[in-house]
Amino acid sequence: MAKVHTTAMVMHPVVLDELIRDDHLERLARITRLVSTEPFRDFEVLEEHQARIEILVTSWGCPPINAAIIDRLPRLQLIAHLAGSVKGFLDDVVWRRGIRVTNAVAANAKPVAEYTLAAILFANKRVFQLNHFYRQHKENRAPWTREAPEVGNYNKTVGIVGASHVGRLVIDYLKPFDLRVLLYDPYVTPLTARELGATKVGLSELLSGSDVVSLHAPLLKDTQHMISARELSLMGDHATLINTARGGLIEQEALLAELGKGRLFAVLDTTDPEVLPPDSPFYHLPNVFLTPHIAGSLGDETQRLTDYIVAEVERFSTGRALKHMVRREQLARLA
Repeated sequence: MAKVHTTAMVMHPVVLDELIRDDHLERLARITRLVSTEPFRDFEVLEEHQARIEILVTSWGCPPINAAIIDRLPRLQLIAHLAGSVKGFLDDVVWRRGIRVTNAVAANAKPVAEYTLAAILFANKRVFQLNHFYRQHKENRAPWTREAPEVGNYNKTVGIVGASHVGRLVIDYLKPFDLRVLLYDPYVTPLTARELGATKVGLSELLSGSDVVSLHAPLLKDTQHMISARELSLMGDHATLINTARGGLIEQEALLAELGKGRLFAVLDTTDPEVLPPDSPFYHLPNVFLTPHIAGSLGDETQRLTDYIVAEVERFSTGRALKHMVRREQLARLA
């Protein structure tokens, strides 16, 4: 039998407008005791309810939750974060007090993986380059093998860097295609890689053996600039580098120098800095396809995040295991 937990939403009001539908609120109200159907902006305005709050639904705009806030929430049992990473947002005291944590990272992984799948297939088909050529020359030069050497997706090799939520989904999405998949992730065993549908290799082997390399690693101290001049030099001629993760994974000047040679292609949804300066050469290179960090949830895709979080609250309230629980020991490897 479901226990009715007292629940509050702490987030920017725009989250309610953009991500939370009426049926989401109705589901929360059926399974919990919502202190308000309007979100609170901070914990000061929540003060009169703090002593009885058992579930917090948080999102963008919620202040970081530290020990002082946790002390004011003596009955808190679950933080359901309607957004991505909780790293830097939740103090370690949350886990020390036995409060469970869940988030919507898995929901946001889906559109990123979909974008990546499309980018991989377009990259091997040379869609980005042939679009540019066609617009410039306005003629059909089929079969295009001179203008686009090694064009096509049949029997190509895709290298996935990082078995994150997104990385694993991309591997899964690639299964119907005639593609070989390599995986670099120091925390994944060869057996696990094989079960996912990939072959575990070292980073150098992946870079030198892949027609397309897609980055899905978190940005940590150890992964900052993991793709630099040496790594880029290992990539074969006409290979494509895709980055939907974090711009800091790539040393930008090294990438710019390599792309300037015209030897490689790049699909970049993230860069460092996040928004490139107006005079950046990346805007003008014909072998670069740029998008402004759009791979993640946009438009109606954002409501999938709420679907996941409401379902997690329902599981918690009915005594079932959380599907997307964030564990303390995972934090060091999370983005």
